[in-house]
Amino acid sequence: MDAFNLGRFSDPPILILASLAGSPKHGYAIMEDIEAFAGVHLGPGTLYGAIARLETQGFIKPLPAEDRRRPYCLTATGIAFLREQLTGMERFAGMGLRRLASI
Repeated sequence: MDAFNLGRFSDPPILILASLAGSPKHGYAIMEDIEAFAGVHLGPGTLYGAIARLETQGFIKPLPAEDRRRPYCLTATGIAFLREQLTGMERFAGMGLRRLASI
């Protein structure tokens, strides 16, 4: 994927939640997934800081460690929050595309 500025869509918590919507993952797998689907590289400090905040907010929870790797999954609160955010982005994108169609 070509690099481009995703603006608000590159917000690390949203990217992490979107990654975990596919399946539970550990930190490195989340970084790789985000790079693959969004073309955004999150450094370890950014990633793990955001993971800690998402866990504190109750949006994600850790699962039992697998070979020293701790996977995370979405909680019901995280699913609801991500759905709300993506629905808002979808409305925004639809409005922008409709306006472009009239040009």
